[in-house]
Amino acid sequence: MNQESSLPATPEQDENKLIAERREKLKALREIQAAGGPVAFPNDFKPQDRAAALLAAHNPTSKEQFDADIAAGKTISASIAGRMMLKRVMGKASFATVQDATGRLQIYVTRDAVGEAAYDAFKHWDLGDIVAAEGYLFKTRTGELSLHATHIRLLTKSLRPLPDKFHGMQDQEQKYRQRYVDLIMDESARERFAVRGKLLSAMRAFMTRNSFLEVETPMLHPIPGGANAKPFITHHNALDQQMFLRIAPELYLKRLIVGGFERVFEINRSFRNEGISVRHNPEFTMMEWYAAYWNYRDMMDFSEQLLCDMARHVAGSLHLTYQGRAVDLSRPFARMTIREAIHAYTEAGAHVDDPAWLISNLKKLGLTEEKDQLSTRSLAALQVLYFEETVEEQLWDPTFIMEHPTEISPLARANDARPEVTERFEIYITGREMVNGFSELNDAEDQAARFAAQANAKDAGDDEAMYYDADFVRALEYGMPPTSGGGIGLDRLMMLLTDSPSIRDVILFPALRREG
Repeated sequence: MNQESSLPATPEQDENKLIAERREKLKALREIQAAGGPVAFPNDFKPQDRAAALLAAHNPTSKEQFDADIAAGKTISASIAGRMMLKRVMGKASFATVQDATGRLQIYVTRDAVGEAAYDAFKHWDLGDIVAAEGYLFKTRTGELSLHATHIRLLTKSLRPLPDKFHGMQDQEQKYRQRYVDLIMDESARERFAVRGKLLSAMRAFMTRNSFLEVETPMLHPIPGGANAKPFITHHNALDQQMFLRIAPELYLKRLIVGGFERVFEINRSFRNEGISVRHNPEFTMMEWYAAYWNYRDMMDFSEQLLCDMARHVAGSLHLTYQGRAVDLSRPFARMTIREAIHAYTEAGAHVDDPAWLISNLKKLGLTEEKDQLSTRSLAALQVLYFEETVEEQLWDPTFIMEHPTEISPLARANDARPEVTERFEIYITGREMVNGFSELNDAEDQAARFAAQANAKDAGDDEAMYYDADFVRALEYGMPPTSGGGIGLDRLMMLLTDSPSIRDVILFPALRREG
C-alpha cells in the first residue's frame, strides 16, 4: 500500500474535496438547466421581508397566540432570502437558519409542505448556499420565531465551504484578505462597518447644520501638496505627464475659499506611500474643512464639538472605553503647548530648551544622527521630536497640543507675537493624533518663501517635503480671507468609537502584501 495514502488528510486536502463535491452538485444543476429545467443561478426572486423586521414585529407574540391564529386560518405570510448558515435534516422535516443583511431567521422545511422533489433537493444543499423561502410564521416548541416554508429555492450555489461555525475565522490576516468571509461569519464585523456608515452620515449632517458645503476635488494631482508625506506616483497617458495620488485635499479646498465659498468640506480618500502599522494605512479616509473668518481657536472649539457630536450619535455616550481603559469626552479638552506638554509629562524640566540635552536624549531613545539629522534641527524641531517620542502616547483623554514650529508647518499662519511657532493645534486621544488644524497662511509672499524652503529641503534629500506649487501661490495672490482649516482621520476615529485595536479592523479591505 502507498505509504502516503495512509496519512491523514490535510485541511487543504479536505477543503479541496468539499469544493470538488460542490462543483459536482453545480454541474448537476447545469445539466438540469440544459435539459429544460430551472436555471442554475436564478435572479427573479425578490424577498418581501427581512429577518430583523420580522423578529421585531412578531417575536413578542406568544406561541399560544400563533397557534390559535393558525388554527383559525389567520396566518402571517413572509418571504425571505439569504445565506444558509445552519441545517438540521430530520427525516421528513428539517430546520435551517437563513442569514440576510439584517440578521438570522429559522425556516422549517417539510416534505409535505414543499413537495418531495424540492425537499430531496434541499437535503443536498450546503451551508453557505443562498436560498429563498416563502411561507408563514409560527413559533416552535422552544418559542423560536420561524418561517414554515411552503416554497423553497436555491438561488446561488456556494462552491467553497464556510469556516467552522463554532470557531469562525481564527487567522487575523485571513480576515483582512477575505473580508467577505469575515463579514459572513462575524456579526460584530458587520456591525462595526455599519457603524462606519452611520459615522459618515452623522458627520455630513453635522457639517451641513453648520453651513458647510460638501465639495469634491481631484484625486490625481499634478503637484502633491497639503501635507508633508511621500506620494504615490503614476502616469497620465492622455496628458503624457507624471501625476500623484492625493496626499491631502487642502490646497484645492483653499482655492475654493479664494473663489468665494466661505465654508467647505470634503470627505476624501487620500494616499501616502509610507509605512503600515496598527494606526497607518497607505490609503485612508479623512475629512478636511475650511471656514473663512475663523482662526485656529475658533477651529479648536468647533473640532471639540464635532468629536463630541460624533461620539453621541455613533457610540451613544461621551464616556467611552478603549482597550479596557476609560476615555472621557465629557469634560473640556485640555489645552497645552508642546513645551508645556513636555514639562507636564516628562522630567526634562529646564532642559526642554537645551538642544544638546534634547539631542542626547533623543539618541538614547533610538534616533540616529545620520537618519534624523539631529544636529541641523532647530530647538523647536527638537522639542517636537522629543514630544513625539516621550509624550504622545501618554495623552489618553482628549488634549489639544498647540503652537507647532513654523519650519514644520509650511501651510500654517505664524503667530504674530512669536513667529517661530504657528497658530496650529493637534488633538490627541488614546495617544494618537485625531485632528490637525490651524489658522491658514494667506500671505502669498510668505507662502512662496515657505514653499521655496520646502523645495530646498526636498533637493537636499527630504522626500516628504512639499513641492513648490506656483498655481496655489497665484491663487493666494488674488486674496484669501482670514481662514482656518481642520482635518480628521476617520479611520482612527472609527478605531476609538468601535474599540478596535488596529486600523485594519475598521477598513474593509486594508492594504496587504500580494498573496503567493
